[in-house]
Amino acid sequence: MSFRRKLLAVFALTVFVSVAAVGGLVLALTRRAFEKNEDERTAALVAQFQREFNRQGDEIARRVEAIATSEPVSRMAASLNGTSADSAGYFDLARSLADSYQLDFLDLVNDHGIIISSAETPAKFGYPENEFETLSSAAPQNAFLMQEELQDSTALGLLAVRTTPGSDHSVYVIGGKQLDKSFLSALDLPANTSALLYLNRSSHFSADQLLDPAGNETVLQDLVSLIESVRQYNQETSGIVHRSPDQADDQVFHAIPLRGIGKDHPLLGILLIGNSRRSYVELKRRIRDSALLIAGLGIVLAILLSSWAAARVTRPVEQLAHAAQDVAAGNWSARVDVAGGDEIAQLAEAFNHMTAELLTQKERLVQAERVAAWRELARRLAHELKNPLFPLQLTVENLVRARRQSPEQFDETFNESASTLLAEISNLKTIISRFSDFSKMPAPQLQSVEVNEVLREVVRLFQAQLEAPGRVPITTKLDLDDRVGSIAADPELLRRALSNLVLNAMDAMPNGGSLTLRSRSQEQKITIEVTDTGCGLTREECDRIFTPYYTSKHHGTGLGLAIVQSVVSDHGGTISVQSECGRGTTFVIELPTNQAAQQTSITARSENVMPVQFSS
Repeated sequence: MSFRRKLLAVFALTVFVSVAAVGGLVLALTRRAFEKNEDERTAALVAQFQREFNRQGDEIARRVEAIATSEPVSRMAASLNGTSADSAGYFDLARSLADSYQLDFLDLVNDHGIIISSAETPAKFGYPENEFETLSSAAPQNAFLMQEELQDSTALGLLAVRTTPGSDHSVYVIGGKQLDKSFLSALDLPANTSALLYLNRSSHFSADQLLDPAGNETVLQDLVSLIESVRQYNQETSGIVHRSPDQADDQVFHAIPLRGIGKDHPLLGILLIGNSRRSYVELKRRIRDSALLIAGLGIVLAILLSSWAAARVTRPVEQLAHAAQDVAAGNWSARVDVAGGDEIAQLAEAFNHMTAELLTQKERLVQAERVAAWRELARRLAHELKNPLFPLQLTVENLVRARRQSPEQFDETFNESASTLLAEISNLKTIISRFSDFSKMPAPQLQSVEVNEVLREVVRLFQAQLEAPGRVPITTKLDLDDRVGSIAADPELLRRALSNLVLNAMDAMPNGGSLTLRSRSQEQKITIEVTDTGCGLTREECDRIFTPYYTSKHHGTGLGLAIVQSVVSDHGGTISVQSECGRGTTFVIELPTNQAAQQTSITARSENVMPVQFSS
């Protein structure tokens, strides 16, 4: 990824993360505020329902009190005087009083617990009241909840108990209203709030026992779970009820257990007060949509601004990168434009100064290398020529001395001296020819060359010499990779370099051994290895073996491996040596398959090397 794209990505990511963080923080604060508001609202609703419940209870208690002090009930209490005699005349009294005072339940019971009259269940006339002991103890209290038995079912009622005043034998008046849908509808609840009642008549959940004034017939699983939780733990709880896939239809329900009187305070019902979450969900959606809109606009703005900033920042950097690539390719005179006075401009100035210094240093280095090469060549040439000149001098001196001292033996001495002179002159020609060959290394004439075929030709060229009679044979092995195809190379120079390596390997194995020529295909290059099992080289010899004129042989000039390195370098490749004393040596040649790299190497050689020529 380019620097410009990275800069664009950083700008866009920064804006996105910032907007996402702000949006998330706003949503979290909003959710916390709404949860707090919902808790407060639910608590207010519960308190409001409790007040409404108490108001209804107080109203029921007043009506029951009015019935207990009414003339018909007082006359009945006086006439009965604690007995059940002639009580049949009061059979319909409870019904008429319940209708007059708008009560759903009304029972008149004497102080022995016998029912005198019942509005909701007339058939209980004359029967004992099963809960008389509990009801009689609740007479002074306010309204309470109790399970009432009807003719064919049961109902949950809000009841109150009062006794007739001023009588030795009191009549207990038990009256109240039924908690049903009409009771829930009469509650004054705020908007977006609902109230449900579950009648806990059995040990397991029943949908018929759930009263909903809105008439919803579908019982939601979340609501069932909430009811079961209250039934199991017998304490208030709350939870979210999902009415549809749309979260705006969700409600937060607060479940309140309704307990009856008695020592066990049995769970008679569960009041469910629901509060809609629509306002919270819609506000959350607006915040989310606004955050996404702001994030989108911010990212677009960030891309535009970052594109402008990236262009100003990255354009000079790209120019520097291209200039650096030019320098790496050999154009040391590359320059970049300097504009402004910021750090990028200072970097450009430093780059221009660096390339100028490199160019100057390059020219000095080339000159120094040329002078050093001439001096080394002169020293080596003087050293090589000095050896044959000394015998020439002695021979000429012997001729002059023989001519003066014994003219009659001059002919014999002349013949011997002439042979010596010719031999040394031939040796001089050989030395000069070798130096001339090294100094006149021709530039490679590139053409398509099959590397494996060149290796086979080299082996065939030396096959006879490797298996010559009178010397310990050397076994040859070709390990060629079929994937190695043709490369652009000078076949004659490549053959000459490989021949030099084979000759070195033969010299390293006077007692015979094994010679292996190997080729391998790698990514954009091929590898040639020449391995022998000879005496090997020391570390110092490996470091200096390609230095011109360096040799460890008595008969060598030290130019063979220098010529090999020159040929490999002219082809854009490299050569290295791996050796271990007593275990053999391996020369590794790596040649590029890219012809452009080889052509660059040839051009650089022709520009930087001034050939030295000798006439023979």
